[in-house]
Amino acid sequence: MARRCMSPSASGSAETSRPFSIASKATETGQFTGAHVELTSSERDLLTGAEPSPNALLTDLYQLTMMQAYYETGMTAPAAFEFFVRKLPATRNFFLAAGLEQVLDYLAQLRFTDADIAWLRGLDRFSDVFLDRLRSFRFTGDVNAIPEGTVFFPDEPILRVVAPMPEAQLVETRIVNLLHLETLIASKAARFVLAAPNKTLVDFGLRRAHGAEAGLLAARASYIAGFDGTATVMAGQRFGIPLYGTMAHSFVQAYDSEIAALERFALAYPKGSTLLIDTYDTEAAAGKVVRLAARLREAGVRVAAVRIDSGDLSAHARQVRRILDAGGLADVKIFASGGLDEYLVERLAKESPIDGFGVGTNLVTSQDAPGLDCAYKLQEYAGRARRKRSEGKATWPGRKQVYRTLDASNRMLRDVLTLEGQSADGAPLMQQVMRAGKRIADRLPDAAVRERAAASLAQLPDALRELTKAPPYVVQVAPCVRQLADEVDAYERAQTGAQ
Repeated sequence: MARRCMSPSASGSAETSRPFSIASKATETGQFTGAHVELTSSERDLLTGAEPSPNALLTDLYQLTMMQAYYETGMTAPAAFEFFVRKLPATRNFFLAAGLEQVLDYLAQLRFTDADIAWLRGLDRFSDVFLDRLRSFRFTGDVNAIPEGTVFFPDEPILRVVAPMPEAQLVETRIVNLLHLETLIASKAARFVLAAPNKTLVDFGLRRAHGAEAGLLAARASYIAGFDGTATVMAGQRFGIPLYGTMAHSFVQAYDSEIAALERFALAYPKGSTLLIDTYDTEAAAGKVVRLAARLREAGVRVAAVRIDSGDLSAHARQVRRILDAGGLADVKIFASGGLDEYLVERLAKESPIDGFGVGTNLVTSQDAPGLDCAYKLQEYAGRARRKRSEGKATWPGRKQVYRTLDASNRMLRDVLTLEGQSADGAPLMQQVMRAGKRIADRLPDAAVRERAAASLAQLPDALRELTKAPPYVVQVAPCVRQLADEVDAYERAQTGAQ
């Protein structure tokens, strides 16, 4: 019987310059460039960020034990699982979707090698029949998702997997692992972007990230959200993110005099260097930069910026700006780093002459909200809707779609959570991205995802753009979803009573 679902009634960038970039190959503007080369398939995987195949054992043990039980009991009908976040962290007003590309790479490459199977056999947990089945295992399912770089809200699915139950179950752990990390960091990075419009923002976080992959994917997620680049060299290689770099205090300390260190570094990068000036005395070092600048210019050497990494950044920046301007260096930018969160960046962007910020620990660990209450839950099996009713963790059943309505000013007005195949006001957000285990479209460049994120963030209502907590955005649950939940509950109660 067809289900009808009525819609709830309706109520009522210029490109930032990059003066702080240092890379092995650079243009006059300091942006990273690379030459075209022919790559092997493994090299292409490296450069695109695809996970090296195989990766089937990067999962929880219970995924494999359930998988074997499903096969043994014939539970191989299609299952639909959806990934969503239950609630916003205390300081957040929205999420920004990220990580889909890595999920699609994972699903397309998922294999069990002979070495994997031999190791699993040694656990003495799995049957020979099951292990032999794993030799030919491939993901054959369909995937629908909200595009990366799209703002979303609690309980809205951003990815759905429909596949034979054993396949859909196996992939849960890695999907949650990837979507959680990149969405977490992209959502955090977006707050910095909104807090400091028209300022250069650079990811400095690799050394404080929770492992290498986390550092690399944080660089990608922050770039998608609107950061201008990263200091992580491999992220530049893998994802084509512009690279930025300055110098460390150890470089200054290694020389017998500060002015010699600054001069040597500037000479090494004549097209535009960033000089660190707070190793000893920030204002005194700014004066040294002024004295150096004239003779450096005669040698064709350009100082692009100075960096301040400690102390009262606002006060230092004002004094340094005065010194540089008085010395004829009005074109030299000021870059700041050192323990920055979005609240401090917002204040510094408003009250000081700082032109850009390097953000590390607070970004890559999402320090104020280091985890999201996210889930990948079964919504349908063998054509019948399913739902979890656990206290505090109940889910809406069925395959779902999200429709978004904008107001006359092109700002988000409300979302409607409805069932797939049902209509509602606005534009649908979920799109099919994989069919029968194959991508439907070519990979979208991360720079294009970044543009999508900028457009999505621009549609946020003003209250949701603030760093302070705002009244929640309206996400209406369509009547057909509530009706389906009631039907599922009644069916499950009847089945329980019959046992």
